Amino acid sequence: MFGTVVVGVGIAGLARIRDLMNPMPSSPSEHLKLFGFVSRRSFGNVNEAKQISLEEALRSKEIHAAFISTENRSHEETIRMFLEAGKHVLVEYPMALSAKAAHELWEMAEQKDKILHVEHIELLTEEYKQLKKEVAGKDLVKGTLHFTGSVLDENKAGFPAFSGIARLTWLVDLFGDLTVTSATREKQKDKNYSRMTVHFETANK
Repeated sequence: MFGTVVVGVGIAGLARIRDLMNPMPSSPSEHLKLFGFVSRRSFGNVNEAKQISLEEALRSKEIHAAFISTENRSHEETIRMFLEAGKHVLVEYPMALSAKAAHELWEMAEQKDKILHVEHIELLTEEYKQLKKEVAGKDLVKGTLHFTGSVLDENKAGFPAFSGIARLTWLVDLFGDLTVTSATREKQKDKNYSRMTVHFETANK
């Protein structure tokens, strides 16, 4: 069995705990054993999973991998700690708030001979796989992707572009590397409203 720990118990973290506690029959998850979860808040137990300290998770010889599901801003630091402790890491996107930090973390994982995986579950859905089949071999002439969501706490989530980074990942996966040609941001504080509009170009313009 491969020992794991979940760090963070928001929506994603709770889903991880649920799936690790009740793995699908014959799935790879059956080979994972959840030793507990880490949170700044005090919970005791969640779905029969016990709360352990960060120090215990980093020190434990029985824990081989960490599932990081905290707010965006803390991803980089948490990844570094677990890689330094010799653990494999799966992190919810985005891995870090800058490309520079992300490249440093990839290099660190390589030096430590550990897996560092950024999870984007949407790319594994049947709907997305079908979309990829439909655009295969076609040239993108023009398109618009509109993404809405609740207003995020920028102190935790990072710059607003990160709230839509999942969709940007879709576009890069579907159409290859993109170049930003312009970006604007509109804010209406009295309405708690914010909008970012970004224009991209594919490699063939």
